[in-house]
Amino acid sequence: MPINESIFESIMHISDDGEEYWLARELQVILEYAEWRNFNKVIEKAKIACKNAENGVELHFVEVNKTSPMPNGGNKIMQDYQLSRYACYLIVQNGDPNKEVIALGQTYFAVKTRQQELLENYPELTENQKRVAIRSEMIEHNKSLAEAAQNAGVIEPKDYAIFQNKGYQGLYGGLGMKEIHARKKLKKSQKILDHMGSTELAANLFRATQTDEKLRRENVQGKQNANRVHYEVGAKVRETIKELGGTMPEDLPTPEKSIKQVERELAKLPKK
Repeated sequence: MPINESIFESIMHISDDGEEYWLARELQVILEYAEWRNFNKVIEKAKIACKNAENGVELHFVEVNKTSPMPNGGNKIMQDYQLSRYACYLIVQNGDPNKEVIALGQTYFAVKTRQQELLENYPELTENQKRVAIRSEMIEHNKSLAEAAQNAGVIEPKDYAIFQNKGYQGLYGGLGMKEIHARKKLKKSQKILDHMGSTELAANLFRATQTDEKLRRENVQGKQNANRVHYEVGAKVRETIKELGGTMPEDLPTPEKSIKQVERELAKLPKK
């Protein structure tokens, strides 16, 4: 299996309660640890980090020991853990940094853990806090999208600009970056993503993540095909918004303050 984020998705399980989890024995193989005793040392370090962060170790590292038949009769107890996403994050943080798959795991579980935190706290956030949070997610996912596009053959900067424009055209009913920029009455140096409300940003985040996944899942090749996929995903997101009775993204109001202004203001607020 190629070393990319899907390698971690492939061993993810869903509990009866709908919770995501990973099994330590399966993660051991993915992280290229030949022996359990060596991998278990990493787990123990991760458990200590979990405890030091004042998080319940037993909630994130659930023992699910199994029995395995021995050649000469009898059974051997196989130690295993049911791991939360946070537990996996701590494990890869304490893994061998020289391994490519460990570095990938650190990025993957860091982003996914952050997304979970965002979703759990989302209802409590103000509009400006939501804007900053989603914009931050956009930055990370646009990096992944750029990589997926490059894998598809979108190499040159001018070609990537065209690729990005196609996604906007699909989502905004034919309007590209230039038209959206003008519609928002922005200066040449201002970025359109920095002048979107949380609803508009969320629509663009969904466009980016779904395009990223589709390019990788279908192994799309060729600039034209990548452009087509981005346009079609954008159009599908637009269609979904329409079906739900939502406001089209180009008709959503442009916030008075940019993301950068909001970030500066939030940074000055006293910490709770």
